[in-house]
Amino acid sequence: MLDSKGQGAGNRGRGRCHSRGLRGEGAARLGVPGISLDAGPGSLIAVEGPSGSGRTSLLLALTGRMKASEGTAAVGELTLPKQSAAVRRVSALANVAGVTDLEPALTVGEHLRERALLQRRFGDSVRGLLRPGPSGPSRRGLRIERALTAAGLDREVLPKGARTAVRDLERPQELRLSIALALIGRPALLGVDDVDLKLSDAERDEIWALLKSIAEAGTTVVAVSTEGTEKADARATTGRA
Repeated sequence: MLDSKGQGAGNRGRGRCHSRGLRGEGAARLGVPGISLDAGPGSLIAVEGPSGSGRTSLLLALTGRMKASEGTAAVGELTLPKQSAAVRRVSALANVAGVTDLEPALTVGEHLRERALLQRRFGDSVRGLLRPGPSGPSRRGLRIERALTAAGLDREVLPKGARTAVRDLERPQELRLSIALALIGRPALLGVDDVDLKLSDAERDEIWALLKSIAEAGTTVVAVSTEGTEKADARATTGRA
């Protein structure tokens, strides 16, 4: 168990993460302590641990997608598990196997357009839908461009641009696409799983730098990996008694 404090700012407290003794299913089976942390909005939180240690279930619990085996948590002023639905509305996931899987046959452009349409149809608040400004394709295009920029994914460098199929992406590009899709909804909290999976040391450093930049822009980031990073504002460890 590790108590940590982040110093990020912004987003009016919506992305603040707080937990006490939070433990996922895998950690419960291993008998290791739960995680306690207190990280401010705009923090990069690194959750380290071996596969099977409950790190992914912890990520799902923090974003309101799964009930933790024990402990308490809150995102901003929203408490878990009581307000899980509300937490899901202000959070997003990237690169979580079985949850955010990309379709290999679809192109980068198709994934982006589909996510933007779904966000417009199901993710926006009524107030947001009525707010003056760009509408229809213009608004979707703006959201896509902002998300791509934040995720550091340049379509021009892809083999076939936006028409590049996911199956033809390199691992870092695929990870950046998953992050971009999550950012289209402009979440206060972003959860990213397996940050260091199948990446070289240099690629891993680039992804951590990317996640740090997203956090510095105001989105709280919870990133799961086998090994953490010194760039994190808060660090927690799973799977070690």
